[in-house]
Amino acid sequence: MAIYIFRRVLNMVPILLGVILLLFILFNWVGGDPAYVLAGKISNASQIENIRHQLGLDQPSYVQIWVFVKQIFTGDFGASWSTNEPVSSILLTRLIPSVTILLPLMFLETLLAVALALFVARVGGSWIDRSVMALCTIGMSVSVLVYIIVFQYIFAYRLGWFPVQGWGETLADNLFRFAVLPIAIGLVVGLAPSLRLYRTFMIDEMQQDYIRTARAKGLTERRILGVHVLRNALIPIITTLMASLPGLLTGTFLIERFFSVPGIGREVLLAVERSDFPVIKAVTVYVVIATMVTNLLADLIYKAADPRVELK
Repeated sequence: MAIYIFRRVLNMVPILLGVILLLFILFNWVGGDPAYVLAGKISNASQIENIRHQLGLDQPSYVQIWVFVKQIFTGDFGASWSTNEPVSSILLTRLIPSVTILLPLMFLETLLAVALALFVARVGGSWIDRSVMALCTIGMSVSVLVYIIVFQYIFAYRLGWFPVQGWGETLADNLFRFAVLPIAIGLVVGLAPSLRLYRTFMIDEMQQDYIRTARAKGLTERRILGVHVLRNALIPIITTLMASLPGLLTGTFLIERFFSVPGIGREVLLAVERSDFPVIKAVTVYVVIATMVTNLLADLIYKAADPRVELK
């Protein structure tokens, strides 16, 4: 196990170096001169040259790449061009609100999707199965913006159960008051595609020969579903869940924007609008690192979920 983890960590190094080179090219050459972006429309040649010197853009390319590498390994990406606040401080403070929404959302969505997928797979082909799949298709066809507007109007404006926007000071206040409606919207939006996908995994397992053998041995349907089908279907479920985890941090930007949640997604959207390159680069690097780490964790979880899995 230790050798496998060490080898996987070593494999991350060339991937990270390739990402560093790609980001450097995109932000310094393809995206235009950052000095012109930071200087604005009203500027002169001396101001632009001074900004280029402050940013180190007048240095050779290999020096700039080395500075970028040091920023990644030290976690110091400098200051935001918009607020002059340290980028590391911005991301650290924005991470907590995003996690406050993300973790309960992932837990509830996974639990409900797996439970409903087991039930629907058990009655596969019946009118219940077809009705649930039709509802999922309808739910997936509706834009997340429609859900946000409808939920805000009904549950926040008309009924007054939750605040329309804002964020509190304490974790309990945020979790049980401000985050309830965003979590509910995320659950409604994400449950339908997850349920359809997990149902496919369950049905595929139920059509395997070992399930027929288990039924021939007289095992109850509950044990077949809960032990055999679920355990084998967990592998693709874990793959899907862990692969989508890094993107969820920035993928909830619409919910965070409409509910004024000071999270990572909202910060990325503001950084793009302001052309705040340090924040964008930092978030991009961290998402790449999180993707590689979650892929490694997914392999380790495979082994825990099914001891028959061999890590090579």
